[in-house]
Amino acid sequence: MTKKDKSLLTRRDAIKIGTGTGISVSLGSSHTYAGKNPEIANQIVIENKKTGATDWQLTRVRHDKSQHRTTLIEGYCSKQSYSAGEKLDMMVSTDPEQSYKIDIYRTGYYGGTGARLMKTIGPLQGTKQPTPLKGEKNIHECEWAASASFNIPQDWLSGVYLGKLRTLPETEREPYWESYVIFIVTDARPVDLLFQCSDNTWQAYNRWPSNYSVYTHPKGVEGPWAQVSFDRPYGRQSQYYAIVNDPLSFGSGEFISFERPFSYFLEQHGYDVSYCSNSDMVIPDRALKAKAFLSIGHDEYWDIRQFRSVEKLKESGVNLLFFSGNSVCWVSPFTKSKSGNPNGRIFRGGPYGGQHTWATGREKLNGPFPERGPDEGFLMGVRNIDPINGGGDWIVAKPEHWIFANTGMKKGDSIPGLIGWEFQGDAPDIPGLEVVADGFAWQGGDNACKWQSVIYPGPKGNFVFNAATIFWAQGLSSPPGHTLPWSHYNRPHGPDPRVQTITHNLLKRAIQ
Repeated sequence: MTKKDKSLLTRRDAIKIGTGTGISVSLGSSHTYAGKNPEIANQIVIENKKTGATDWQLTRVRHDKSQHRTTLIEGYCSKQSYSAGEKLDMMVSTDPEQSYKIDIYRTGYYGGTGARLMKTIGPLQGTKQPTPLKGEKNIHECEWAASASFNIPQDWLSGVYLGKLRTLPETEREPYWESYVIFIVTDARPVDLLFQCSDNTWQAYNRWPSNYSVYTHPKGVEGPWAQVSFDRPYGRQSQYYAIVNDPLSFGSGEFISFERPFSYFLEQHGYDVSYCSNSDMVIPDRALKAKAFLSIGHDEYWDIRQFRSVEKLKESGVNLLFFSGNSVCWVSPFTKSKSGNPNGRIFRGGPYGGQHTWATGREKLNGPFPERGPDEGFLMGVRNIDPINGGGDWIVAKPEHWIFANTGMKKGDSIPGLIGWEFQGDAPDIPGLEVVADGFAWQGGDNACKWQSVIYPGPKGNFVFNAATIFWAQGLSSPPGHTLPWSHYNRPHGPDPRVQTITHNLLKRAIQ
């Protein structure tokens, strides 16, 4: 941690910073502490002082002929997130059948190691579980028997957890094989920051078992015809040639690629943060106990109830921070899976956008759709646009704004490659909205499209910020094992002190 970072984290003198939304801000108590007693460290600080693990990463993985899965050992959990005390069922398949073990890790900072070993299960005897046949709307939904079950311990802190599955060969001449399962532990405690994982989007793009996702239906890639189930393993990162070819992606959705650098950064710097899934946001109750709601990475698919929940947050004075791109793009209704998970399936129900051009165009090209969401721009400050993907630099438009305090940035200064793989723009007319950064991204390397990053005041002294890029987290940290993405002949460069400082400025104001 640099001297500047320590200053941002611990100084407790009231500092007025910048101009902008007209809201006077005071950076008072340190965010490394929670509650009214500044001498008591928050739970994230306490947790990350514990001994981390150095062997949580996958070492040996091998995909099958489809390249989308690893049949040697793979699995999934009975739902997306759990509270302490809830039962977790883990479904695992091995082919060939052989014994295996499960090491469960909580991801965090932990002195730079990146994770802590929480529990080991096994050895267990593996069985080959059936690959499901294609069902309604092209769904491939497993009905596997539970292989391991346990109740989430009361002392497991909210976080994103990885279960590393590892085969146990009978002789030392035989190779072992690995993959992950992933789940979220959530809670209900008052917290500064609520980190919403973008697991609806992970599942929408998941091609397990052999190129089946909401994008692979024979009728086309953007219609309502396909549905997907959370009752199946996560395969390989779906766009492994075009975006990121990451061996850690087997079983982990898109978390490691697009969200992990942000959570690592937050826990490194002692922010008081809890985690939730998209499905936890169908009601606003959990997030109303937070000072700020964070959307991270690639957060494209939202049930309409999520949208209404986040509207409620804004109306109630919760700060909304969209460190994401292509967010709130498609209405994705939750329905029950065969296993009984009420939020176990999603499909592309229709576009957000109300009667805006982007939405009406999608309806014309790919409809009819059963649902149409409202104009997301009036929630997020920017809209989904066409083209929505490409790559470019994040360019300062309003350097006098308080988000740029202590960065030294001037108008026109840029952060190379930070825009991508998808982005947003076309800001609506919202009172007090300011475009803090803008520029062009190039689809396919040369088709120019205008993007915008914005901030605007909420109704109760709160604010809404939108970075307008999936790649924002790439500028915050480089956790162990992380692979930088690239797309459209464009790549971010990794941790950048300007991105880190802008993020600190935003978070400090959000939790004051």
